Amino acid sequence: MIRKPGSMRGLEALGRVRLSDNFFLRDFLYSEIANFYGVPNVPENPELAIATGRKLCETLLEPLQATFGRLGIRSGYRSEQVTAYGNQLGHGARVEANAAYHIWDLPDAQGQTGAAACVVIPWVADRYEQGRDWRSLAWWIHDHLDYAHMQFFPKLCAFNIQWHAGKARRIDSYIEPRGCLTEPDMANHNEDHASWYEDFPRFHAKGALRKNAP
Repeated sequence: MIRKPGSMRGLEALGRVRLSDNFFLRDFLYSEIANFYGVPNVPENPELAIATGRKLCETLLEPLQATFGRLGIRSGYRSEQVTAYGNQLGHGARVEANAAYHIWDLPDAQGQTGAAACVVIPWVADRYEQGRDWRSLAWWIHDHLDYAHMQFFPKLCAFNIQWHAGKARRIDSYIEPRGCLTEPDMANHNEDHASWYEDFPRFHAKGALRKNAP
């Protein structure tokens, strides 16, 4: 059993835990809120954080990096303490909204587990700054990967991407057109979106679980 570290050495060892071929837990522990305000960003339940983090990395982040090149991790794991403190200061959502999302070691109200990270894909960010529509990436991920939720942001075309045991498959955006792009009961959910991303790199699965896999 992996316990919450009680020392710097313990936290150092926890950070060395490998979640997938290219990602370690330490990659996801940095937080501006934690760093600026001095609030520890350490999992209360490291075993659950590692288990859900591995699902996120193996299912979503590895194939994204294999296809588009290096990912920039903007935000990953956030402890309950960091989340609650940030929410009090207006820096983010409540603990309840982040359970099974950025709080990897806290199941949601339905008891489901999940994990999310906010990432930037430089290959996409460069083209976005030249006017490329964010929806091209959204539809590419929708058609190729087994995500649960995505949320797009105007700066650098950064986006939250979530693995979740319940797999709701919804896309929202703060970039125009703002709001919900798709969810399972919308007509566009199962349409052909290939024209949006015809010039994208060839998909590299890297062990990904395709959305239509048996």
